[in-house]
Amino acid sequence: MGTLKQDVKHHSDWLVKAFREDRINLDYSIKSLIEIDRFFNKHAVKGQAVKGGRLSKNLGPVLFSIASYVGDCLIKTVPGSDWVTDDKDPEGEINISVVFPNGGTVWPMQRVMKRFKLGSEESIYVYGHMLTKEFTKEEFDSSYWELKGESGKWWKFWK
Repeated sequence: MGTLKQDVKHHSDWLVKAFREDRINLDYSIKSLIEIDRFFNKHAVKGQAVKGGRLSKNLGPVLFSIASYVGDCLIKTVPGSDWVTDDKDPEGEINISVVFPNGGTVWPMQRVMKRFKLGSEESIYVYGHMLTKEFTKEEFDSSYWELKGESGKWWKFWK
């Protein structure tokens, strides 16, 4: 194993390849985070991995890979952003963060863990869009509401 930054890059790349095997293109855009929400909708229910689903084995490494991808999306979308890691922290994988050029800091792994545990109200796409919209002026992708089981959620009014 290398440094946490090296591990993040490796796991992010691995996730892109794994999704490609399922014919899903992850392109490091904020919009691609809709596919991450779709993945969670399919493979997790109420903080539990769906039996036989993609999260039923190697849960920790898969969640780390998803968080690595999410952080890389933020960094690629907002120039001047970067990973902050601490290889000496015994919980470094959980505490990795992304710092934005305005000084804002977010913790993708903690958000991904919340998404797994709490479900769609902790949407990864909404998270990514809200964090980056001041930098990109990108419009919210209304196709997000088409995710199975997501239409009609109380937080839809945020769009």
